[in-house]
Amino acid sequence: MYKGIIKTACYFFLLLSNYSVCQSYLQDQFDLADSLYKNEKYFDCITELKRLKYFDSTKAFSYSSNMMIGDCYKKGAKYNEAVNYYTMADIVASNSSDVYKAKISIVRTNILRDQPGMALMQLERMDRDPAFTPHLKDITYWKGWTFMRMGEWQKANIVFINYKLDTALINITAMAKDKKYFPVKAKLLSVFIPGAGQFYTGNYVSGVLSLAWNVLCGYYTINAFNSSRVFDGLVIGNLLWLRFYSGNISNAEEYAIEKNNLLYNIVFTYLEQEYTGLKP
Repeated sequence: MYKGIIKTACYFFLLLSNYSVCQSYLQDQFDLADSLYKNEKYFDCITELKRLKYFDSTKAFSYSSNMMIGDCYKKGAKYNEAVNYYTMADIVASNSSDVYKAKISIVRTNILRDQPGMALMQLERMDRDPAFTPHLKDITYWKGWTFMRMGEWQKANIVFINYKLDTALINITAMAKDKKYFPVKAKLLSVFIPGAGQFYTGNYVSGVLSLAWNVLCGYYTINAFNSSRVFDGLVIGNLLWLRFYSGNISNAEEYAIEKNNLLYNIVFTYLEQEYTGLKP
């Protein structure tokens, strides 16, 4: 009987020893990957972490490995791959803190890969989850960034002001919302007064030309009908006047969109190069 007990004890001792050796090896592997990450050797880091995941039968490093691989891909602007690994980390997360880190990493990557609609949907879902109540201010901060990415400067400005968030972002969004043009307004102005939409967007030369061509075509069309030159009136009215009138409307809308895109690029170039606060 004693021999059996001794044999069983030896067996469990060997198992524990093997487990300790295995865990030590895995920890060394993770430490190596972490060192590579800190030295910005992201491709090598990914390679070591994938090797670690293969040998990690207990899944002890599953969450941390997936998160770090996601970070590496994000650093390399491989945003789709980063989201995939953050999602895997979210699935295996063992506590609410780890779940939050994984989910907010997905949000921030979606902001970077120009998927603000998806980011906003995720943030709204997190906002309603009681488990993330301690992170409400952080969630709101990224909502502001999401609105900026959508070009919704006024919404972003309101978010930053109401929650007393970053002053620099309050000023940036205030400036952007004041300089934003509304394509629908530009179109409507040009519907009622040709060239008015161009004047609204600051394209004065184009506005003057649009107004002049429309007035000129209108004059010749009306004059042709008054002189009983019906064919000339139809040709000028349908082919020329209609062309310049509809072109003036679409042109005004395009100018508004173009100006908004320029504003968007200026703001995000500044944020990328000059802004020192927390970025996606």
